[in-house]
Amino acid sequence: MPAPQASMMKQFARLKFSGNSLRVPDKWEQPSNQEHYGKAFKESEKSSSPDTTAPPLFSPVSMNKYHTDTQKKLTSDIGGFIDTTCSAICSAWSQWQSMATMVGVMIAGPTASVGQIVGPPLMPLILASGAMNTPAMIQYTTTIATVIGNAWLSFTATVKVPGMPWYPAFAAFPGPVAPPMPNIPCPFAALTQVPVSISASMLKQQMSAMQPEAPDGSTNKYAGKIFDAIADAFEKCYDIWKASTMVTNVLGTGPIPTFAPPYVPVGPVVGGVGTMTPGGFV
Repeated sequence: MPAPQASMMKQFARLKFSGNSLRVPDKWEQPSNQEHYGKAFKESEKSSSPDTTAPPLFSPVSMNKYHTDTQKKLTSDIGGFIDTTCSAICSAWSQWQSMATMVGVMIAGPTASVGQIVGPPLMPLILASGAMNTPAMIQYTTTIATVIGNAWLSFTATVKVPGMPWYPAFAAFPGPVAPPMPNIPCPFAALTQVPVSISASMLKQQMSAMQPEAPDGSTNKYAGKIFDAIADAFEKCYDIWKASTMVTNVLGTGPIPTFAPPYVPVGPVVGGVGTMTPGGFV
């Protein structure tokens, strides 16, 4: 499967953020003197239309124009940042997938084991197309890119081949050296892996630890919720990706030390190695 589509990650992130059921302006209370409150606004300001984007990231506390304007502004700003960030992550993921390889796969007969994933770091790829319009956006984008980049690097280091029959022809090969052959494809989910570093809870925790305050020094009440939404969307996309992405084109080769025709015309590969060509995760 290709890298997760930005539209899917955006939807996951927006759904998670909308679950906070945020009403704005924050801490607004109905005035006790309704007569004075009513006279403070023009008729056209007393009732207006809110942003109706679904799922709703924010809801206005009333249809007062100043309340709906606040809701529209926050929906545009926060929603735009979430969308841009998700697009940047998916673009980086796609680039990583097209360049990533597996090296050091050990082959004994038909069985492949161990191996290591090697790919470009995600952080600079995310930063290249992330939201950078304001100082706050630069900080949040840098935090998200750094945490996801480091987490992905830690995670991919745990991925190994758990002793799989990738090369059935290597059980009894008729020659002194088996030529490069591709592995039998298998789902990425079948590989041994420890995804703790890319779990939503761990990603959110590390993002929040890196970004406790807004650039102006005040605590940003929406930062944690943004990080929670992005982290949740990333984990959900990974769960789909790992089950639908195949490990292919790991070219295996190796010697057959027992090959001695005509008495021993075939033999198993011993001490073979496998290396994936870039783009083998499909």
